[in-house]
Amino acid sequence: MLSRFMSGSVRNLEREYNCTVRLLDDTEYTCTIQRDAKGQYLFDLICHNLNLLEKDYFGIRYVDPDKQRHWLEFTKSIAKQMKSQPPFTMCLRVKFYPPDPASLKEEITRYLVFLQLKRDLYHGRLLCKTSDAAMLAAYILQAEIGDYDPGKHPEGYSSKFQFFPKHSEKLERRIADIHKTELIGQKPETSERNFLQKAQMLETYGVDPHPCKDVSGNPAFLAFTPFGFVVLQGNKRVHFLKWNEVTKLKFEGKTFHIYANQKEIILTYFAPTPEACKHLWKCGVENQAFYKLEKSSQVRTVSSSNLFFKGSRFRYSGRVAKEVMEQSAKIKREPPEIHRAGLVPSRSCPSITHGPRLSSVPRTRRRAVHISIMEGLESLRDSAHSTPVRSVSHGESFIPRSRSQVADTSEGMAVISDEAYSPSDSVLPTPVAEHSMELAVSRQINGAPCSIEEEKESEASTPMHGERGDFGADSRSAQEGAGGDSALSEVEQVNKFVLSVLRLLLVTIGLLFVLLLLLIILTESDLDIAFLTDIRQTPEFEQFHYEYFCPLRRWFACKLRWVGGLLINK
Repeated sequence: MLSRFMSGSVRNLEREYNCTVRLLDDTEYTCTIQRDAKGQYLFDLICHNLNLLEKDYFGIRYVDPDKQRHWLEFTKSIAKQMKSQPPFTMCLRVKFYPPDPASLKEEITRYLVFLQLKRDLYHGRLLCKTSDAAMLAAYILQAEIGDYDPGKHPEGYSSKFQFFPKHSEKLERRIADIHKTELIGQKPETSERNFLQKAQMLETYGVDPHPCKDVSGNPAFLAFTPFGFVVLQGNKRVHFLKWNEVTKLKFEGKTFHIYANQKEIILTYFAPTPEACKHLWKCGVENQAFYKLEKSSQVRTVSSSNLFFKGSRFRYSGRVAKEVMEQSAKIKREPPEIHRAGLVPSRSCPSITHGPRLSSVPRTRRRAVHISIMEGLESLRDSAHSTPVRSVSHGESFIPRSRSQVADTSEGMAVISDEAYSPSDSVLPTPVAEHSMELAVSRQINGAPCSIEEEKESEASTPMHGERGDFGADSRSAQEGAGGDSALSEVEQVNKFVLSVLRLLLVTIGLLFVLLLLLIILTESDLDIAFLTDIRQTPEFEQFHYEYFCPLRRWFACKLRWVGGLLINK
């Protein structure tokens, strides 16, 4: 605590901070900000650098030293929000996915959303059928390397790039076939628009999953999309509520509640930490305001608790979706020039890089692997930074362990894996570089390769008992974790009860004090009411009036005359 206090004091003495923001194409924007600069200032700098006008869909995300994600609040000071020491490292991401991305007014905006969706596809947030996956990947190839050229693109060229968490040879061949035959002549902007049109039709479009548990202790992922609130669990989407059906979002500690107007439905889930639950709640409040309201003037400050209990208060400060679209329609300027990075196999690319193949896996394992949210949610804490470069030498083999694999059929649905996903197994580059070797080993055990870059800047959420492996594995650890969690939950419940009683007592005392002051004012007034007249005639009131109230009134009058005299003299 002392070191944190001292470091904070030293930081307060600095007048300028260095800040690095990683953009969607993995380039970095570095600038110097003043100590009291607000988030809006930094965001405007980045948008000016990108020549971006339709900027309300985007946000700046960062990860604190406890590896908890946050969206930078534009109305608050940057230095006060950042818990880490400068230089600050953040990233630009799509915060609110456009309901119809292909109809965005400017090409630069569509291109940035295209880069975000490529990232989502690579990390497994964007689920799709195998046939759709092949088409999406072919659009990416066409947009970034152009028409198929036999002289430049030898046999098997699509296998040198990785579009998804895992590839199969059959899927790679299908991607190459579509690229060779169906997309000839398409310009990059046309391929990107077609990609956006296809991606927006998928159920998981716009999903940024938050790991939670339901009341039975089963893992679940909560997400907010342009169309409503989604709960993903097991192999299916178990809940979907449209925004006009969601009436209230509330949290207390680790507990998150969703209230719906359908027969007063209340959904309850438990986040890993109170900080994660608060982040989930704030994301929900912002998404609901952005997509549901007609005007930003309708935005109200939201409280996370009831009237008599202290809680977090939060207010969305931006424009809503309808206003953004109306403002976009008024844009009239020459389209800004877009510098697209050509897709080169030997270079790092946001979502297409050298990657592991299944060619060296035994033929019995060489099946199509559907993109799974449980195995591909490695970007659960993405947001912080670039998609890692994944490269292996020709002699290396990639053998997944404990991963559900299904036969590759053209119409096979991408499903959520039966296996429990543990956020502690998610390794992505962030500013936090602690325990990098430990996390790299964890990543390799779970069947995902680690690059040198990932080992240097890796991040994982705090492991929790009972969350590792399959549902039926390691029952002893699960029981121990359950016992520890139950003991902690009992202590938390007692603490909450004591705090609630204390708050109620303080509120009661405050109300009594206010009522007493009101009664004194009424009795000292000239109101001719029988009840007040009876009180004035009592000896106790007369004693209070002459010994306390009158001297106090004269003292206040004297002070007011003195202050008034000073003001007149000035």
